[in-house]
Amino acid sequence: MPDMVKRGYVSSDEKEFIDQIEKLRRAGEELYYLINRGYQIKPASTFVGNHHLLSERQRLALARSISPKDRIEERLAKEVHELKDSVVYIDTFNTVITLEIAFSGSTLLSCMDGTIRDLAGLRGTYRIIDKTDMAIEAIRKVFETEGVKEAHFMIDAPISNSERLSSKIEDMFEGSSVKAECEVIYDVDKSMYDKENVITSDAIILDNCRSWFNLTKSAIEAENGEYPFVRVL
Repeated sequence: MPDMVKRGYVSSDEKEFIDQIEKLRRAGEELYYLINRGYQIKPASTFVGNHHLLSERQRLALARSISPKDRIEERLAKEVHELKDSVVYIDTFNTVITLEIAFSGSTLLSCMDGTIRDLAGLRGTYRIIDKTDMAIEAIRKVFETEGVKEAHFMIDAPISNSERLSSKIEDMFEGSSVKAECEVIYDVDKSMYDKENVITSDAIILDNCRSWFNLTKSAIEAENGEYPFVRVL
């Protein structure tokens, strides 16, 4: 039986993302101003974070939520809104972990480019929890509702339990109208460059793919309705 875990839960989040949201939004406005004038996101977020005395988690939220205007426009222009009879490519850990966090009721960011991002971080380790089945089931429901023909789950080989996750996905898609194939590979990011119908919130992949679908947002709305996303801007 998988462990009962609240993926992504940090006890200080209520203070930092609810009580201090106005301070965070002021910082967000300043960061957005700077990066649209050529400043790189990392030094700019450090400067703004120091000025507003932000925590490391608040600084990460800014960096993940905010993008330059031209990047936002380019990403939104590549977003597709239906997947009937399509072949899709899933950034698996990125998508599954975000949904696990949603089903844990933990902090998620509603970002300027329309994506949903988390603050959990993945540093080479992953374990299956009680929310994993819920996440995979939510993905399957969206694909079946959308009429997806074939789904390629791209899974990072260097991450622990990648093979276990692959087996679980294949088992849970058995009998589905969607043909699911799991590929445990190195460098998932580059494997998704130039692909159509990509499922991810990873900015680098979004900037290099041909088109993408906002599955996490659709799945969370289908399962949870209104979710208390943190919106910096």
